[in-house]
Amino acid sequence: MFNRILIVCVGNICRSPTAEKLLSAALASSDIEVSSAGLAALPGHPLEPIASQLLQEHGHTPLAHKARQLTSEAVSDADLVLVMEQRHIEGVLNLAPEARGKVFLLGKWQQNREIKDPYRQGKPAFVHAYALIEQAAEAWAQRLVG
Repeated sequence: MFNRILIVCVGNICRSPTAEKLLSAALASSDIEVSSAGLAALPGHPLEPIASQLLQEHGHTPLAHKARQLTSEAVSDADLVLVMEQRHIEGVLNLAPEARGKVFLLGKWQQNREIKDPYRQGKPAFVHAYALIEQAAEAWAQRLVG
């Protein structure tokens, strides 16, 4: 049983907080907690403005998000760790080798699709990343709660 899910990207201001919000919404009927962190986070920074705007455009309330750095404790506390890119798996395992076996791509159910960083690439890149995150979050939610 998965009670705590941790979603990881690099800065924890675009992809992982978006995925945290979308997966939390998809799992609203469960007791599963979803959080996020970054491998090279900008601690304390808010959600990137375009990412925030997209969440609002899709009917989600804005996140009161503050970026946080990934720690080995956060990885240990999680039952499942979801990352955006293959290289993030290595980053998580370098920090917490004991996590092997519970770290997967968010896009696992879409043929292990990676979700590239839209940061500083304009709104079209964010729209694309949002669509991929939304599909992946729905696929995980279906498998986690049926």
